[in-house]
Amino acid sequence: MNLLVKNITIVDPQSNFNKQQCDLRVVDGKIKNIGKLEAEKNESVFDAEGAFLTPGFFDLNCVAGDPGYETKEDIETLTATAKAGGFTGLALLPQANPVVQSKSQVEYIINKAKNNLVDVMPIGAISQNREAKELAELFDMQRAGAVAFSDGDRALQDDGFMSRALQYAKGFDALLMVYPENKSIAGKSQINESKNSVLLGMKGLPALAEEMHIARDIFLATYNETKIHINNISTAGSVSLIRKAKKDGVQVTCDVTAHHLVFTEELLNDFDSNYKVKPPLRGKADVKALIAGLKDGTIDAITSQHRPEEIEFKSVEFEIAHYGIIALQTVLPLLLKAGLDVSLIAEKLAINPRKLLNLNIPVIEEGAEANFTVFATDEKWMYNASSNYSKSANNPLMGTELTGKVILVYNNNQYQEN
Repeated sequence: MNLLVKNITIVDPQSNFNKQQCDLRVVDGKIKNIGKLEAEKNESVFDAEGAFLTPGFFDLNCVAGDPGYETKEDIETLTATAKAGGFTGLALLPQANPVVQSKSQVEYIINKAKNNLVDVMPIGAISQNREAKELAELFDMQRAGAVAFSDGDRALQDDGFMSRALQYAKGFDALLMVYPENKSIAGKSQINESKNSVLLGMKGLPALAEEMHIARDIFLATYNETKIHINNISTAGSVSLIRKAKKDGVQVTCDVTAHHLVFTEELLNDFDSNYKVKPPLRGKADVKALIAGLKDGTIDAITSQHRPEEIEFKSVEFEIAHYGIIALQTVLPLLLKAGLDVSLIAEKLAINPRKLLNLNIPVIEEGAEANFTVFATDEKWMYNASSNYSKSANNPLMGTELTGKVILVYNNNQYQEN
């Protein structure tokens, strides 16, 4: 599929064309020319005046619901939402029904998503049924195509089980991605512990619950001399712990969600359940520390934490509402609102996620496979029912005007204009 993209600024630190304004021609799925180019016969022309072109975004942390919860989201609507948000690759968590915990279930996801513009990579469960009692079929799942292992938003509470899982995964260089929460400290708390939780009359979840768990995982990764990835960190203390561990040579990496870089706990004052996420929204000092952690390299990647939910699970009292927001389409606007520059966005949203999973990293060079995202940082658009591609609508930004729009994605010899 031949395409000429005009008037873009390339943002790719791996490329010789980084920060250059030029045109880019794709022929049969490969980047043929980069420079000042004129249109040829039988090629489509897309004028992206003033926009940026980066390697295609990749999300480390999203949920579909397929199999079992297709009423929330299925592979088709998930990938449609991803394309609208600029993502050409997704790592899909195993929290489905049944849990993705065997070779056949990994193969089901791969086959369901094949021949798509968006690469869908299954993440297998660490434990059977995500119960942290017995290890799942990690080695078989990796051979079938699982790119990492996670129990999703269920933290592994048993220290011995976690240590054994790390030891086993080390044998075939598998990556465990873990959610940090000490359940005995967290209890049934649902919002951040602070003055705000007292004012709202709700039991607060202390930062300590997250930080104690991260400290434990750092100790276990050190003891077992293996790597570990921490999902969804949300506190200033977590940033400090991981920063020190990295300086000490521990093989620890981590990510943060886009919404934790902008939203703060004060938004819960109206008990809007669309702001109910896990981990909970934290304070302004935490947001500042998270952004600093991204800039100094402590935090490796940014994720969407896409969690579709039907209206009957969100349009209820806050305490019984399900956690999560649909997020793939709002990642870019939130990152721009947080003040991140396009180079940092390319690093944390396109390059590093693939690096963590040992996947091929797209590069914007002549002769390379075409896998890229084009977006305009100043274009405004309405996020509403007509522009939402997800089956679900649980996002607090629904019905608002956003700044920053993905206008083109290209991958697997396919492209889509948004």
